[in-house]
Amino acid sequence: LPAGLSQWFPALEVLDVSGTGLAELGAELLALPQLHTLLAKNNRLGGPGSLPKGLAEAPLGRSLRVLNLSGNRFAEVPPALLGLRGLQSLSLGGNRLHGIPPDIQELRSLEFLYLGGNFITSIPPELANLPSLSYLVLCDNKIQSIPPQLAQLHSLRSLSLHNNLLTYLPREILNLVHLEELSLRGNPLVVRFVRDLTYNPPSLQELAGRTIKTRNVPYAPSDLPENLVRYLSLASNCPNPKCGGVYFDSCVRQIKFVDFCGKYRLPLMHYLCSPECSSPCSSASQSSTSQSESDSEDEASVAARRMQKVLLG
Repeated sequence: LPAGLSQWFPALEVLDVSGTGLAELGAELLALPQLHTLLAKNNRLGGPGSLPKGLAEAPLGRSLRVLNLSGNRFAEVPPALLGLRGLQSLSLGGNRLHGIPPDIQELRSLEFLYLGGNFITSIPPELANLPSLSYLVLCDNKIQSIPPQLAQLHSLRSLSLHNNLLTYLPREILNLVHLEELSLRGNPLVVRFVRDLTYNPPSLQELAGRTIKTRNVPYAPSDLPENLVRYLSLASNCPNPKCGGVYFDSCVRQIKFVDFCGKYRLPLMHYLCSPECSSPCSSASQSSTSQSESDSEDEASVAARRMQKVLLG
């Protein structure tokens, strides 16, 4: 970039240097106090010194709202970007990213995040700590599972996950009541049903905790050590409506098909408190359990229809 840029254009608000072969963005950008949109797509950025030092503390770091670095050579999300607290839109598609840093949660103003076309294998739960995130694009990666914490993204309207390695969705995704678009094509879950009933026996602590919660044994915080009080507060209810049980750490993971919008049947992950809730041991219990599963699935189906549009084609 030419020297003296900030002197020539002190009121510059939008700068597009895409497709110019740049290997670094010079320090002259830092002094542009009104630049809110910087587009640097399809360059050679990604090596040491690609971004100017002191970016977050400079006038540019305070003014920047839109940053597009797609089509470059970044192998990781540059740490310098994680200090841009006013950033609303970040695009790093088509780079060489293998992960998403947990510190992405520092970008509290982020509304649009594009990370498609990389080599990302997992999503950190911390991504759910972005209160304003409305559009999340993670397509064309190598993601195998979705953390249930993403259900905390209450502002999310569009979630693009096509062309990954997903075999199921967490049941909690039904809580995204404002979600309008969910793109899942090109994932194994669209064409293959996966079932996992691995079950680790409960610990003595969990058995005691289940008894206290299911039988409503009264206790006061002063009766127990602080860590046990906190443990009891983490109880999750079994989704089987005929059960009424709870679980803490030991549970049965199960994947069930749920009707989305009356057109698609997708597997959703949910958790049961014991194998008896899904795998009856006798014919007498089979009828009751089968009905419980049906009731549970119907409940999930109704919740799923709250999603207005599912893009699978």
